[in-house]
Amino acid sequence: MSEPLLALENVTVRHLNRVLFSNLTFRLEPGQHWALVGESGSGKSALLTTLAGQLTITGGRATYSQLDALAQERAAATHDPLFTWRRLVSLVPARPSFRTLANTTDIYYQQRFNATDTDSVPTVEDYLRAVPLAAAAPHWTYERVATLLRLTHLQAQRLIKLSNGETRRLLLAAALLRNPALLLLDMPLTGLDAQSRAAFDELLAAIMASGITVIMATSPHEVPAGITHVAVLQAGRVAATVEKAGFHPDQLTAAGLPTLDETELRALLALTPPPQFQTIVRLDDVTISYGNKTVLDHINWEVKPGERWALTGPNGAGKSTLLSLLNGDNPQAYRQRITLFDRRRGSGESIWDIKRQIGFVSPELFQYFPARQSCLHIIESGFYETLGLLRPSQPDKAAIARRWLRLLGLEEHAATPFRQVATSVQRLCLLARALVRNPPLYLFDEPCQGLDAQQQQHFRHVLDRICQVSNVTLIYVSHYPHEIPQSVTQVLRLEQGRRVEG
Repeated sequence: MSEPLLALENVTVRHLNRVLFSNLTFRLEPGQHWALVGESGSGKSALLTTLAGQLTITGGRATYSQLDALAQERAAATHDPLFTWRRLVSLVPARPSFRTLANTTDIYYQQRFNATDTDSVPTVEDYLRAVPLAAAAPHWTYERVATLLRLTHLQAQRLIKLSNGETRRLLLAAALLRNPALLLLDMPLTGLDAQSRAAFDELLAAIMASGITVIMATSPHEVPAGITHVAVLQAGRVAATVEKAGFHPDQLTAAGLPTLDETELRALLALTPPPQFQTIVRLDDVTISYGNKTVLDHINWEVKPGERWALTGPNGAGKSTLLSLLNGDNPQAYRQRITLFDRRRGSGESIWDIKRQIGFVSPELFQYFPARQSCLHIIESGFYETLGLLRPSQPDKAAIARRWLRLLGLEEHAATPFRQVATSVQRLCLLARALVRNPPLYLFDEPCQGLDAQQQQHFRHVLDRICQVSNVTLIYVSHYPHEIPQSVTQVLRLEQGRRVEG
């Protein structure tokens, strides 16, 4: 038997004061490419982080035979005696962490909409040019990754202005520029439109053909063609491993859906009856540009109370910019003919007059949301529409937040710091934060990202029941038609900033 690239034998993996894995065994042989599947919170992201050498391994035995040998070759070629196997591993996480040009982490959510504040944020080219090369004669060059991942036209764009799908492509480009031997991808298809997902198999084939080994966390129904083996994770353990040809996703045992307490749902909605309006949204010939780039081009649209809309279109079509106009975040709204909740923008209303009428979730909000507070406090902050609880907790509001946690099956995480729970729990907490005030309008931008099939189904059921028993207005963005709730009956489609039919 040949030496493995790496092997973990009965190891214990810890993070902070928690044990993530006990008696973990995983072996990666040359020529293998793995998919990690399992329910949200089963340990897929933790296993990727472990393989990247970013978590503490105790007990058992961890070896990196072929990675160590290749690291010695690279050290000699680059004249870098400190070159280790860790530099041969690139991890593309589910939640990126960008830094300013001053090398701080002071990037905040509203910064993406304030032109004077974005100058401190690197451009796409700045970010990629700063990636240290790990090979003397790299296969993956700047020009190659920019072309292959369709970033050439975005080189001058500030990172904070990228769409969610564009950000995913950028992170993969940066990982490839390191010319790794092992590429670890955490849900790489998340946030990609149908065209980008269809092209992913071809991209992955090119990556594998260049000699890179791939391990990726993914949905069991989205295992790419180049994958050779599948590991099924359950509750922090590798429950099964199988060659891809023998993997059948429909045979996975799924947890049953939580029972929705409809009496409690109605009671929560009755606590704060929303105000009544004649018009929720009206856009009259709205055009938004940044420099020479037109993001929205002469958009006309009206949304009446109780209507449920799907907002669709490819990555970069202008969907997130349109939502930022409705949510009060984009200052260009003042120069446009926009009516929100029966009031013309710029007629004396404050941003908080707008935000208190909206429950909002987006990938960008998730990316820049501060994560040190407890899950309960994160949800309670929804009463004030602040990014985290910036005032003392109020017992009555905390009690309501806890009831929403219970309704969504999250009560056990109430006291846990937001940053320590699984990505899926974080996303569900932000959904609960949007629901907690029972606002008249929901703006949900890809709200099911990071949720497993059962969590998605439960959330859609909750949302459909809310729509059935209330007059809430919904604007829902998703690249997956099956994620769109049944209550949605109308569609606005954007392409290259324009409204199109179909």
